[in-house]
Amino acid sequence: QVQLVESGGDLVQPGGSLRLSCVDSGRAFSGYVMGWFRQAPGKDREFVAVINYSGGRKIYADSVKGRFTISRDNVKNTAYLQMNSLNSEDTGVYYCVAKKTFGIGVYDIESWGQGTQVTVSS
Repeated sequence: QVQLVESGGDLVQPGGSLRLSCVDSGRAFSGYVMGWFRQAPGKDREFVAVINYSGGRKIYADSVKGRFTISRDNVKNTAYLQMNSLNSEDTGVYYCVAKKTFGIGVYDIESWGQGTQVTVSS
């Protein structure tokens, strides 16, 4: 069982950067595909990025491709989302997830973090 805790959300100016972290306090981290979703005010939750067990395969939403980088450290039981060139459209609550299969679907998500707020504003 994974137990996910996100951190790193903050208020940042347009063009700025943030790195989100997601720590698993359980003992099964390396057996899960890890991903990030986000939810902007008044909008549905949407896929951001996903990374496979070893970190060798990644998928990004078109809206973040080239700006965001997902990574993981299986020794530290931590997943990361490096976010660069942030803009107001990136504002929202970011959720870390643990999934059973590699892909962008939500049907196999086994655990969600509590979310961390990212606000991009001048």
